Formats: sequence, structure tokens, C-alpha cells
Amino acid sequence: MGRILVVENTELLTVGIDIGGTSIRASVVDANGEVLDSTRAPTPHSADALERGICRAVSELAGRHEVAAVGLAVAGFIDLDRTTVRFAPHVPWVDAPVARILGDMLGLPVVLEHDANAAAWAESRFGAAAGGRNVVIVAIGTGIGAALLVDGQLYRGSFGVAPELGHLQVVPDGRACACGKRGCWERYCSGTALVDTALELLAADPSASTVLARDVAVDPGSLTGRRIAAAAQEGDMLAIETFADFARWLGVGLATVTDVFDPDLVVICGGVGSSAPLFLDAAREHYAGLVTGAGHRPLARIRHTQLGEAAGMIGAADLARTAVSGP
Repeated sequence: MGRILVVENTELLTVGIDIGGTSIRASVVDANGEVLDSTRAPTPHSADALERGICRAVSELAGRHEVAAVGLAVAGFIDLDRTTVRFAPHVPWVDAPVARILGDMLGLPVVLEHDANAAAWAESRFGAAAGGRNVVIVAIGTGIGAALLVDGQLYRGSFGVAPELGHLQVVPDGRACACGKRGCWERYCSGTALVDTALELLAADPSASTVLARDVAVDPGSLTGRRIAAAAQEGDMLAIETFADFARWLGVGLATVTDVFDPDLVVICGGVGSSAPLFLDAAREHYAGLVTGAGHRPLARIRHTQLGEAAGMIGAADLARTAVSGP
């Protein structure tokens, strides 16, 4: 991408982009983390089409706002200088110099960041992690993304891929994971896990008469994490039991993470995080009882996101702003 020009202007606007499995979301964000304008488009399946789609989204927003840089939140492995996507399971880039490619196409500086890191940065600057010193972000969606702030700074590890907390093994020889291992935390605590758990509970009691059971009988493929959350809010007992199991595994994972990192704050975000009232209090109780030294040590505060699903875009935009204007 070349040298980034440093601009002394704290009022400049930047674009943050979040690439999901189904859509590209792009937002213009100001220096206070406020989203001023947004656009969305379907996610293409080839690298060339994806790059063109990103450029169209940025160009649309740049036609309405003067923007100085672009930040891209990617669910995948990013190199330490945040210019290359090593691998991402849901987008078609492998060892691709994405920052240079998009920078050349747009004529703007482009900065990459892991999507969980981008969300963590946004929450620390403008949301639920503000004031935290050592913070763990757990983004629960289709799987689990995670980020770690140590003394307020993002920790990326030696090669830019830390921390992959979703792939900590919590059940030896447990459910198969797309990463190649078995029993990963995200296989018991994610949107996908909610579906698997509900189906297992239904298989154990085929006579269960609930709304979800009837849904599955009519269309076995209709079950989603969002549908289970809606059913739980309506009092469906199978859905409530599914979320009780989810809360237990969230507590198990957070206790393990605390044993390693000893954070003062944990922030739960992501698509499933929007259903926090269904599981967060129970997860706190499991966590408090499972952490090593329970009852004899301070516990991390466990909060829900303040920025919601926009956190990744806001964080990516702010990191891009930092790159061109300085801290």
C-alpha cells in the first residue's frame, strides 16, 4: 500500500467495513464513534467481485461525505502489519495483499483488522469496555471471535492471529469443528451450537410438545439461533433449556479464559449477544463458581456490548483514522 500520509485533522471522517458471510456493511464514522451514514450489499463469492463490491460501497459513501481512509474488519487471519489477509473461512482471500489492492482501487489508505479486534477497539474507545485495563471481548455469532486488550492495547500475538479462544477445547472428543479439532468452545456456545443443542435435546425426548419441536417436524432445516431465541422469549421450554445449556458453556469458557488472562472486564457482543437477557445472568453464576479460586479472588465484570453489531465497523473506521491522523 505504501507509506500512509499522516493528516493533522481530528475531524476527518473514515469508512468502516464489516464483511459478513451474506452482506458487506459499510459506514461513515466520525471521530466520536458516531455512525453518520451506512450502506449494505450482498457479499460476492470471488475475490475480484468482493473487491469491486467493497469499492462500490466506499464510492457510494464517499459521494456523500469527504472520507480520508478505510478500515476493513475481516473474520480471519491478518498479518501483523495489517495489510494482508492470510486466510479467512468466509471470504475468498488467501495470502492476499488486500490493503494494497483496495488502496490502489480507491486511492485511499486502507487498514485491515480482525473483526473481533475491531469490535474490541470500538468498545474500549466508545462503549462497554471503556475504562477497562485488561479486557476480553467475546463475539458470539455463527462461531466465537475473540479479542484481548492488555493495558488498553490490542494483543495480536507473535504472528497476528491471537487469541483464537473459540477453539479452546472444552469437551475432549466432542462435537466436530470446522477447524479440524473436536470439542471446541464455539461448538457449544454459538448460534450454530444453539441449533445443535436444541436438536440433541429433541432427539433425547422426541415426544416433547413445544413450538420448536413442531417447527422441526414441519421443516427440520428451519431451526436457527434467532428462531430459538424468539421461542425462548415466548416461553418455549425446549428453547429455554437450550439457552440454559448455552449459559453453562459460556460460564465454562469464561472461567478458563479468566484462569489464563485474569481480566478485569469481559464484554459479550456479536449476533447471539443481542439475546443476552436470555443467558448472561446464568452465565455469570456458572463463571463465578467455576473459576479457579472461586470465592477467594476478584471476578471480572461481565458486560453486554453497548455498540451492538456496528462495533466492528466503528472500530475499523477508528483504527483507519488513527493510521492517518495519529493517536
